Amino acid sequence: VGPAGALSLAGVLSLAGTLAGDSGVQPAGTPLPLDLGHTVAPGRDALSHSRGLDCWEVRKRNSSEWCHFVRSNPDCRLEGGFLDYLDGVFCVFPPRLLPLAVTLYALWLLYLFVILGVTAEKFFCPNLSAISTNLKLSHNVAVFSLTFPLHGVTFLAFGNGAPDVFSAVVAFSDPRTAGLAIGAVFGAGVFVTTVVAGGIAMVKPFTAASRPFLRDVVFYMVAVFLTFMILYFGRITLGEALGYLGLYVFYVFTVVLCTWIHRRQRGEGPTPPSPWEPEMPTDAEERESSGANSGDYGEEYQPLLPSRESSLRILSTALSPLDHRKWRRKPWYWRLFKVFKVPVELVLLLTVPVVDPDKDDLNWKRPLNCLHIVTSPLLCILTLKSGTYGLYQIQGVFPVWALVTLVGSVLATIIFITTSNEQPPKYHCVFAFLGFLASAMWINAAATELVNILRTLGVIFQLSNTVLGLTLLAWGNSVGDTFSDLTMARQGYPRMAFSACFGGIIFNILVGVGLGCLLQMTSSQLVVKLEPDSLLVWILAGALGLSLVFSFVAVPAQCFQLGRAYGLCLILYYLAFLCVALLTEFKVIHLS
Repeated sequence: VGPAGALSLAGVLSLAGTLAGDSGVQPAGTPLPLDLGHTVAPGRDALSHSRGLDCWEVRKRNSSEWCHFVRSNPDCRLEGGFLDYLDGVFCVFPPRLLPLAVTLYALWLLYLFVILGVTAEKFFCPNLSAISTNLKLSHNVAVFSLTFPLHGVTFLAFGNGAPDVFSAVVAFSDPRTAGLAIGAVFGAGVFVTTVVAGGIAMVKPFTAASRPFLRDVVFYMVAVFLTFMILYFGRITLGEALGYLGLYVFYVFTVVLCTWIHRRQRGEGPTPPSPWEPEMPTDAEERESSGANSGDYGEEYQPLLPSRESSLRILSTALSPLDHRKWRRKPWYWRLFKVFKVPVELVLLLTVPVVDPDKDDLNWKRPLNCLHIVTSPLLCILTLKSGTYGLYQIQGVFPVWALVTLVGSVLATIIFITTSNEQPPKYHCVFAFLGFLASAMWINAAATELVNILRTLGVIFQLSNTVLGLTLLAWGNSVGDTFSDLTMARQGYPRMAFSACFGGIIFNILVGVGLGCLLQMTSSQLVVKLEPDSLLVWILAGALGLSLVFSFVAVPAQCFQLGRAYGLCLILYYLAFLCVALLTEFKVIHLS
């Protein structure tokens, strides 16, 4: 997926983020304040002071006053989302059951990460790939698929980066949660460049791709330096926000150009991997690891001779997220995790169409795709502004969701009558765009709930948004990177996994910060004010920059031969950083 794929993703993210809420809009002429430090002390910023008491103050009061304080304080109102977590923990649950409420919230937080991962891996990414094919970008993808750099900074970056970017956009939409975005973007950067990269070196020592590595580290250091300067000056302008997005486009262009030059130097035909060019998996391995309904839903058991199936049989097979034959040969922990994923996958299969260009029938399932004509638009309208648009009644009589259902049912009936089960229609590519939008709305809805529940946990435990971002949110959003990269390393592709570490986080910081701040600007106010009044923010930025400088010096010094010693140093560095960050959060380390 080339630069056009990046622009299409940015467009959808802009739409979803804008419609998700405009809580950051301020009167004309006043910079939009985004507090990136502790939001716990009363009177720390003008915004909290104007609202009255900070919501964090609820824990200082008697337990009998918790519910009244939360419901009467404007600062305790969560923007967007379907559930009011603060009201639930302080009003629904009695004070003595607070540990139970926290446990349930923690389990729901983990499940939200599962929803983000499944949606991005099996629905968002495959539809993005199908869109690039339908936009006549398949030749570029095929040409550059023999050399990993483009693949690593686009396809893998978009798949792993979608939850991070959506979380950043949602967090930036509310000044009270902006610290989550900075903490998550920087925290994930430190985690991936130390723990994940170090884990790859420990699992499979290898020779790093020299020129791609130096290129990626230089671009990432530039992005971190720009963010540091923006935090230092305390504001970001329209030009700077656009500059973030432009820098990522320039980065992708640089990768494409370098790859093209390298291919010209080596000849146009397929060539074996060079010492600096990572190996690529075979087509069979790529099909096993990408696309919905390809790995988990039994494609390998398709009959040799095609047979005509009834529509009901096709629908029941397409909606089954579990393959019984694959279930029997998998280990117990895979089965346990699959049990937790089945409800999510079933709902996603019902609401998100997937077009697979690698299949002969393009994954055309007539009864299910006709059902998607109804469910996908209904999903989009019910997730915009947490259902505000969907529940709106036209002329006070007819709700919007009923109109969408009626129109979708008519279109679904027409498509079902005019198509067949065996042959996809010529306009089947439209389902890729519909699936892309529906999966984006799913990710946006899950990210909104994620940010709200993290803010609630911050109020309960009296933690700053920054420390929540660099720990829980960063770890949760990095799960996909960690598992996919370490799995690739174990399978014998450590250079590919190592390149993906840097390609993905460059996308996260440039698109996450640039797009998140851009969506908070209005035509009358083109400046977003940042307020990093916490020492932890500077420690976080410094730790990320120092880790990049260490790798930039240490890797060439080892002649790009990365072994277990290098990996161990990175992991120890992260543990030291985490200790310093937590000690700073709890005021053990502080400025006089």
